Amino acid sequence: MKKLLAFLLAFCVIGSVLAGCGGGGDKKDAGKADGGKKFINIATGGTAGTYYPLGGALADILNKNIKGANASAQSTGASVANVNLLKDGKVDIAFIQNDIAYYAVNGVEMFKDKKVPSLKGLATLYPETIQIVTTKKTGVKTLADIKGKRVAVGAAGSGTEANARQILNMAGITYKDIKVQYLSFGEAASALKDGNVDVAFVTAGHPTAAIQDLSTQHEVVLIPVDAAMADKLIAKYPYYTKLVIPANTYNKVAADTPAVAVRCMLAVTDKMDADTGYAVVKALYGNLDRMKAAHNVGKNITKASAQDGMSIPLNAGAEKFFKEK
Repeated sequence: MKKLLAFLLAFCVIGSVLAGCGGGGDKKDAGKADGGKKFINIATGGTAGTYYPLGGALADILNKNIKGANASAQSTGASVANVNLLKDGKVDIAFIQNDIAYYAVNGVEMFKDKKVPSLKGLATLYPETIQIVTTKKTGVKTLADIKGKRVAVGAAGSGTEANARQILNMAGITYKDIKVQYLSFGEAASALKDGNVDVAFVTAGHPTAAIQDLSTQHEVVLIPVDAAMADKLIAKYPYYTKLVIPANTYNKVAADTPAVAVRCMLAVTDKMDADTGYAVVKALYGNLDRMKAAHNVGKNITKASAQDGMSIPLNAGAEKFFKEK
């Protein structure tokens, strides 16, 4: 009997401990107010990338300018991973490419049969240029010259790979016409350097360090996407925008290069109310110096360009902010 009583007592103690732990009573859910605090989790990208320092700056801005805000930025796998974090309610704001947002909302490309209709936009921030890079010794000067070449199109299933496929198709080139290599832009730059590929697609804000490094050892050539081609591309894929990569962005590239870009954007889900959305964009655009201080691309973040390439519906509060004079 004593052993039975001891067993029952131990069972009760363990049960009470588990009840206390299992409920996570002290855990603060993302975006939920607790004691006057509003927790805002921001998904960025890798610590060596652009999204991470900008996310830290955004968190700082929100903490200083929104009453009760407790914002924090976290390193993630960037755009595609960030869409899934938003969908699962694990973060409240995410840095993503506007083309990835479009794919998610419409259930295409890497989100085929995995549509995320709850995504909403806050603003587009700065261009992420699709740079089509080769070296002088390949003889490639135009998109047409790419046929038959070894082409690094980005990592399999990545946004860069979709950009490459769409641009090549618009030029009348399919993957059957080239020797496809699925490489990240860092790997692609190394392969160009070693002569293992002829052309690489790199989607990143320019100047890109990997291409700068390449240009110190080889004469780099940027393949243009002319205005007519860009207009056709934008008509089919509304998330692209036109821009020019200025002369001397890279060593010995002496002329301006017309190109297209997707845009880095801030996305949320329909769980973010209009008042919070309004407060976030108002705080951001009232404190752009902090974004400029965080990273060089911050100079491209302006209210005037905040809807360029917006590929998904806006949060109602953000829409209200941008309609104001």
